[in-house]
Amino acid sequence: MIRVHVICEGLTEEQFINELLLVPLSAEKILLLPSQLGRPGHKGGNVGYARLLVDIRERLLRDTACFCTTFLDYYALPSDFPGKTDAGKFRDVESRYSSVISALADRVKHDLGEDASRRFIPYVQMHEFEALLFSRPESLAKSLGHSELSEAFTEIRREFSSPEYIDDSPETAPSKRIEKLFRSYDKPLHPILGAREIGLTTIRRECSLFDNWVRRLEAVCAE
Repeated sequence: MIRVHVICEGLTEEQFINELLLVPLSAEKILLLPSQLGRPGHKGGNVGYARLLVDIRERLLRDTACFCTTFLDYYALPSDFPGKTDAGKFRDVESRYSSVISALADRVKHDLGEDASRRFIPYVQMHEFEALLFSRPESLAKSLGHSELSEAFTEIRREFSSPEYIDDSPETAPSKRIEKLFRSYDKPLHPILGAREIGLTTIRRECSLFDNWVRRLEAVCAE
């Protein structure tokens, strides 16, 4: 089995890896090892590069046969995170994503060297985890126990060519849109219930950036 450490922004992302990605990737002889960023018990957010680098270094330099990836929300990245300022110059989501991913890869290469950076797979979720839940709005509504919200969630989804395009405004980010319609929305309970109901196959089909990341993880066996 090839070991891939997954540095997760918070408990939601860690649970998602354990419940939806662990088994499919293990079938490809890839062992995902998710853990939350920083010390156990910390609150999500505060994803500064210096803090992240400590975790990346610990994994890649301690275990020289492993790979390491990240599962962070673009929405939560501070302005001084690698590539974030430049990303703000672009309107299209792919360019924003590429700006952060490329800059993060370059910084890790500079700070940890060629061998470690070769085993590093950067990923940020555009624009936050809850975007994945709009892959199938009716399943999101069902998972919340309020099927009557299906049409409202579907209307939001129709505004964008992909769930990953739902914006990162403090008022209209994916999670904020859900909370506005369902005020009892609770992390990490409801996001995981939604992801289970939707299923990995649908999420991959609807979210191309996410799917490309999973494909990249699946391909580590060939490296």
